[in-house]
Amino acid sequence: MTRVFPFDLGPPIGTRANLGLIVLQSDETIEHEFRRLLPASGVALYTSRIASAPEVRRETLGRMEADMPRAAGLLPRPVRFDAVGYACTSGTSVIGAARVGELVREGCATRAVTEPVSALVAACAHLGVARLAFLSPYVAQVSEGIRAVLAERGVETPVFGTFDEAEETRVARIDRASLIAAGSALGADPACEALFLSCTNLRTLESIAQIEETIGKPVLSSNQVLAWHMLGLAGQARAQKGFGRLLEGAAKKKAEH
Repeated sequence: MTRVFPFDLGPPIGTRANLGLIVLQSDETIEHEFRRLLPASGVALYTSRIASAPEVRRETLGRMEADMPRAAGLLPRPVRFDAVGYACTSGTSVIGAARVGELVREGCATRAVTEPVSALVAACAHLGVARLAFLSPYVAQVSEGIRAVLAERGVETPVFGTFDEAEETRVARIDRASLIAAGSALGADPACEALFLSCTNLRTLESIAQIEETIGKPVLSSNQVLAWHMLGLAGQARAQKGFGRLLEGAAKKKAEH
């Protein structure tokens, strides 16, 4: 005999906010880091994957444009999102931030769309910085595209360094010591006001505070700024220690001259 039991419905997971994240198929890092940056309860995070090539080059990045609405459409349909993020810095530089927003909205209902490029520009404005030391894991063609897009939006990158790697699996394995050494060397340059660690697949979260202590300047990363921007867009901005001045809320805007 089968017994059918009555049941009651409780509230959804996202009692405070619902966030969506479109993650590259090749990304091994961002979901792990994101979960450490979100509140323990009340803010739901739903992820979808988008097909991506194992090597990062401008031609492979551009292929994601056609798949973006489908990837967004795989997020839960009944959920009304407060913010959806496309988790690719280099992909945004190729497809374009405005176009990313259009494509995501074709696939899901959301109040806001962002990505690491727009999030970085917003973080720089919040901190009052406009000249970054830029550390990229990628080959020159990809890195130069990101730097050009940032310059168009008022953020200069006069100091630049790279690991010159195209293979995503190897990018995800770059260790903490290598990241700290490269980031500290670049960030110490007096021509920059802050350091940016580019790429959502780069394991940056554990290194930010140590590099900041070494160089005495804010350190930003793709995952950190994207989480910060999405939470802010969803009305859930909060101070959090251990992952950089941006999240601690300790950095102040430069005095106006």
